[in-house]
Amino acid sequence: MSGAEDRRAPPPGRAAARRPVAPRLGRGLLLAAFSLLFVLYVAGPVAWLVSSSLQTEAQATAVPPNWLPPEPTLANFEAIFRAGERVVTYETRRQGDPATGGFLPTGAQNLLPSLRNSLVVGLWVAALNLLLSLTAAYAIAVIDFRGRRATLYTVLATRVIPDIALVVPLFLVIRALGLINSLAALVVTYLAVTVPFTIFILISYFEGIPRDLYRAARVDGCGHWGALRQVYLPLSLPALVAALTFAFLTSWNEFVFALVLTQNVEAQTLPIVISGFVMDFTTSFSFVNAAGVIAIVPPVLLAVLFQRYIVSGLTAGAVKG
Repeated sequence: MSGAEDRRAPPPGRAAARRPVAPRLGRGLLLAAFSLLFVLYVAGPVAWLVSSSLQTEAQATAVPPNWLPPEPTLANFEAIFRAGERVVTYETRRQGDPATGGFLPTGAQNLLPSLRNSLVVGLWVAALNLLLSLTAAYAIAVIDFRGRRATLYTVLATRVIPDIALVVPLFLVIRALGLINSLAALVVTYLAVTVPFTIFILISYFEGIPRDLYRAARVDGCGHWGALRQVYLPLSLPALVAALTFAFLTSWNEFVFALVLTQNVEAQTLPIVISGFVMDFTTSFSFVNAAGVIAIVPPVLLAVLFQRYIVSGLTAGAVKG
């Protein structure tokens, strides 16, 4: 009886090969179509940003739009890098027509200094964030002490509060410290915003490291600092890169706190200066898009360079066992 059943039942591989091709082909085409739509949804605005930055104002605002630059030009980028050489007055503003070129928005000379401010703030926030988060995450993930879980939940609870609700309290604290209109005010504020989340990233990764490695380090005579430096730091490189990237990008893109805490142009960051171009009484969209292209270059380079570490670091702790 078993021999007859074996002759009747085809092998699993042959049965799979006999399945209709049409349903599989339909699913493949449907998946490809949705993937293409998703790519267009994500990459479309970035592609238009780059394309319009290489066009004149008349070309960028034409109807129908020019998806590709008819005559690519670097005039907008040249205007940005040479803005400090031009004095913007009523006469020069009146002579410069956005539709034909030669237009320079108010505050264009502040764009490159604000780029430097954003880089300085982002690097300081990333470095200090790593220093503070690393030690805190190690203590919570590795050391058994009373109130360990309560500490973790308290840290995470701070991220439940919307950032807009913290604007006034943080403004009063920064004003009391005498740091208004300074880059230090932004560094301190962004640390309060980013440290809880980076602690959570590192805790998830530290808890995934085998506990036996920690015990072996302790048996060999390592203290907590030695175990952190010789065991956890080398094994947690993806999580460290993810935490640094998150802290840098958060400070790079932040707008609300920078708007409230910095009123003078010497301390303003890139999002504040670019928003001023849009709120000007005459807006050059091609110039604003060129400034946007410059603004996205550092984050894109950071994401491309550390893509592998970022993905593995952010997914750490998702699956255990």
